[in-house]
Amino acid sequence: MRTSLQDRLAGGGRPDPLTAFRVARRAFQAGRRVDMTALAAELGVNRATVYRWVGSREELLTEIIWSLAQRTVEASAERARDRAAADPDHPSELAVRLTLFVQDTLTHPGMRRFLAEEGEFAMRLLTLSHSAFQRRFITLVDTLAAAETAAGGLVSPLPPADLAFTVVRVVESFVYLKLITGEEPDGARAGRVLRSLLPGPADARAARAGRP
Repeated sequence: MRTSLQDRLAGGGRPDPLTAFRVARRAFQAGRRVDMTALAAELGVNRATVYRWVGSREELLTEIIWSLAQRTVEASAERARDRAAADPDHPSELAVRLTLFVQDTLTHPGMRRFLAEEGEFAMRLLTLSHSAFQRRFITLVDTLAAAETAAGGLVSPLPPADLAFTVVRVVESFVYLKLITGEEPDGARAGRVLRSLLPGPADARAARAGRP
């Protein structure tokens, strides 16, 4: 006899809120629009059940994009460490890590479609001050900055709360650059700005000495 766990691992069994989230996230990652009616049909339930499970489309998208963003930041740790160590100017790992985040976000199929087809909605959902996504992102950056500062890898004159808020706003500005100014986003340009805001010890010493 199959167990419930075996059914879940095999993709069988009755759908539930977690199933709905995973199906919707797969659609987003594949560059497809997350549609509540289509999601209900795929799960074999009615729309009311989907809304009861995951909330509104806005709430579902927030959870999907946050899960992907958090995973992207976490997965970049080793790459950022290697790149920072190989750079002769020894930038902070966080500056490199967030630069990679901008680059990865701009090339992600789901985010590319979301920004191209629902850009204004995306900005409202992810960048306004009441946004659950933005609050979580600021908290994550604050935590990472505090850890790197304590380890001596980040030297910033800004208070931690101001630093995290400013850095997140910079990341947002470069991710949504085309929507804001019409310019094509440039990950390298974002990196230069992030590096100035999140200097490593060598960068901080050079700035105090007045060197470029």
